[in-house]
Amino acid sequence: MKNEEQARSLFGICLTDRPRWKQFLICSSGFFFGYIVNGICEEYVYNRLQFSYGWYFTFVQSFVYVLLIYLQGFTPKEMVNPWKTYVKLSAVLMGSHGLTKGSLAFLNYPAQIMFKSTKVLPVMVMGAFIPGLRRKYPAHEYASALLLVVGLILFTLADAQTSPNFSMVGVVMISGALIMDAFLGNFQEAIFTLNPETTQMEMLFCSSVVGLPFLIPPMVLTGELFKAWNSCSQHPYVYLVLVFEAMATFVGQVSVLSLIALFGAATTAMVTTARKAVTLLLSYLIFTKPLTDQHGTGLLLIAMGITVKLLPDKNPYKRSSTSSTKKARIEKPSANDEEEKVFQLGTEDVEDEEKRRLV
Repeated sequence: MKNEEQARSLFGICLTDRPRWKQFLICSSGFFFGYIVNGICEEYVYNRLQFSYGWYFTFVQSFVYVLLIYLQGFTPKEMVNPWKTYVKLSAVLMGSHGLTKGSLAFLNYPAQIMFKSTKVLPVMVMGAFIPGLRRKYPAHEYASALLLVVGLILFTLADAQTSPNFSMVGVVMISGALIMDAFLGNFQEAIFTLNPETTQMEMLFCSSVVGLPFLIPPMVLTGELFKAWNSCSQHPYVYLVLVFEAMATFVGQVSVLSLIALFGAATTAMVTTARKAVTLLLSYLIFTKPLTDQHGTGLLLIAMGITVKLLPDKNPYKRSSTSSTKKARIEKPSANDEEEKVFQLGTEDVEDEEKRRLV
């Protein structure tokens, strides 16, 4: 029997032996650092240079991820999950990315912001239906998520130049992206829960390696590959910006996976939602933009949402209880075992692979 509790660390910082609040603070700090730097780089590349090659930049970013993970000492021999698990994960990830990009042709910026700000809600709802999780949240966490979402929407739309413009095709596409995002976060949490020996490096490495081929068809079909190659060849320093951005985002990605492994997909979604609010607030403070009453109302709702989230839970969720439930199912099969087989996380393949290596 494997150890149910996996020691977690973040770039050499041991998380397992620290109090929960310190784990949360360390992981959140890494995430905020990575994605604030990412936002600055994107602002420069997309707005200053007018380079809007999302697929190509994601391809470069994924390649840098793989290189950085190799430098961290990870090799495929250390994998504890089968490749087919990450094929599913990457397919969902690329599908979400493609639908989000495609929706921009049918929705204007304020409309897309409204939809993307609600991500935490479908993550919480879908968590109740994922075999291996069956997560149920207390009422105050739903209230916290709702306050956070409404506050962020009010804040981001406060200075929008146009009103939200909805197109049915765009709504369907962005809704599909939200569903895929919700499934993605819960799927990652299920992998960590059902196979606690899964590391953050394995998750990111395998998702990046499998995801790279998924990026090639849209780049070729849209002609973006050749346009981006020519543009970047004329401005080679763009690659330095992209590599620097990828290195910062790498820190953010590993921190996000640490949050998912330790605190779950819903809490992580709330952190990522709060990050948008912090980034926007910093932009107003740094560039001294005027704050309106609507900005103030949005910030107040966001603060209320975070405060409600911090309220103690009468029945706190413990990851160890999930491990105990898993152990009980192994010893005594039940109907839920069939659901986990349908989910196909490949745990049997993992055991076979380990036996083969031992032989």
